[in-house]
Amino acid sequence: MKTLNITGKKRENFGKKGSADLRRGELIPCVLYGGQEPIHFAAPEKEFKPLVYTSDIHTVNIDVDGAKYKAIMQDIQFHKVTDRILHVDFMELVEGKKIKMELPIRTEGAAPGVRAGGKLVKKLRFVTARGLADKFPEAINLNIEKMEIGDSVRVKDLSHEGLEFLNSPNATLVSIRTTRNVEEAAPAAGKDAGKAAPKAATKGAAAPAKK
Repeated sequence: MKTLNITGKKRENFGKKGSADLRRGELIPCVLYGGQEPIHFAAPEKEFKPLVYTSDIHTVNIDVDGAKYKAIMQDIQFHKVTDRILHVDFMELVEGKKIKMELPIRTEGAAPGVRAGGKLVKKLRFVTARGLADKFPEAINLNIEKMEIGDSVRVKDLSHEGLEFLNSPNATLVSIRTTRNVEEAAPAAGKDAGKAAPKAATKGAAAPAKK
């Protein structure tokens, strides 16, 4: 996983007013869980942009008044109207302790089913997994080079060393769905084949007469 750095200071004022004051100063209220006790701090809003506005996942090196922690972003709250970041929760990474994280789903290659007129449908953009932090890849890559129309990949088809996938095993990740063009082409092909059959039979029937 990629790594980012965030530098903050411990919070002195709590509650709605304290949080509002921080945001006016372009600081984001945060809390770090998972260690011996929660650590409340605030960090500059600009430092969160490469962490939040991306589908990539990261570990975060957090420096709070000189104390250093390694963590992942666990939760984030946005303003309903402005979409500004309101609050961020981090989970401290502790050696030997499993974590839960969402991994982005990405596809690789070109599916024969799509070339045949089908449509690639991505049902899930992320899948939830549990394991040690060093076992997590940047994304789950699905090779779709053998997928035909009607094929699908489900959570139960996934396998990654050291990870347990927590979504429903039967949940579909991607599928190749038939389209109207394919459905219309099939009857037309059958109709043409039916017209061709009598010609072939006539030709075949005339053969014995040639002696």
